Amino acid sequence: MSEASTLARPQASQAPVMGAFERYLTLWVALCIVAGVVLGQTMPAVFHAIGAATVAEVNLPVAVLVWLMIIPMLLKIDLGALGQVKEHWRGIAVTVGINWLVKPFSMALLGWIFISHLFRPFLPADQIDGYIAGLILLAAAPCTAMVFVWSNLVDGEPHFTLSQVALNDSIMVIAFAPIVALLLGLSSITVPWNTLFLSVLLYIVVPVIVAQLWRRALLAQGGQDALKKTLGRLGPLSLSALLLTLVLLFGLQGEQIIAQPLVIGLLAVPILIQVYFNESFAYLLNRALGVEWCVAGPSALIGASNFFELAVATAIALFGFQSGAALATVVGVLVEVPVMLSVVHIVRRTRGWYEHRAA
Repeated sequence: MSEASTLARPQASQAPVMGAFERYLTLWVALCIVAGVVLGQTMPAVFHAIGAATVAEVNLPVAVLVWLMIIPMLLKIDLGALGQVKEHWRGIAVTVGINWLVKPFSMALLGWIFISHLFRPFLPADQIDGYIAGLILLAAAPCTAMVFVWSNLVDGEPHFTLSQVALNDSIMVIAFAPIVALLLGLSSITVPWNTLFLSVLLYIVVPVIVAQLWRRALLAQGGQDALKKTLGRLGPLSLSALLLTLVLLFGLQGEQIIAQPLVIGLLAVPILIQVYFNESFAYLLNRALGVEWCVAGPSALIGASNFFELAVATAIALFGFQSGAALATVVGVLVEVPVMLSVVHIVRRTRGWYEHRAA
């Protein structure tokens, strides 16, 4: 069996193995959230300095942590095997449909139901429209970097994941502004193109190049054994970077959490519903179409997650740093990692059900 086939098709009868560190990941996440909020309050100057280290609204320390998370996962990818991804066209079609035909419009509906009506008495009246705008911006930007993390945690097919992310980034350049303009009713949208292009460069282009050069060096020196040993050593590093990212994110937003807990909690409701709805919809569609679980997992996760850096930058550019739109996108940042980890757990636990089909 070729190397590409070995990587691309995990055995259907073998569930992904979780180490002790991964098994208690929920506990580590909870501790990191608490630590981030506490440290953000006790060491505000440190977190303000970290938060200020940005280029085009992309935080450079977070970018470095993202590299530590995704480069080990990109090491698994054999670029020569990307031609096989055409076999997974159904999974790609499901994800594209969820990301661009369902997610932005379902979020607009949820914003109208919850923010405009059910929660209106509990929210500042002058910020209602801004909150809805922020939610729409969040849903209109499919996730880029963190998708590799979620895919790896469900033992997803890495070539499909890379191809799907590249396709989403290409569509985003064309479709993001028109969809946002349609849903917000604005005649023109100022998209922060520098944020979009810099994020793609930092989170896709550079890590792919680094990972492929490293992969070739490992294979040249020690073959598959050297690659396998390196991946085993890098696993804990990748998850540690994920946890440190949580500490940074919650430390940077700790003041917002303490100052407006009710508003943040209410804004989180439509975001959570949207994530679980889109994940479930994509997962069930993939199952109905007979898509392999190793493709359906990342397909569902890509359909559920958001490109929050672009959403935050666009909200600030359109409505200002102190706007309700900016706050709504920040709430997306806060809930992204914990809620996506719960989705990972759901996908893993339902593998047996997913693969069980009548003859």
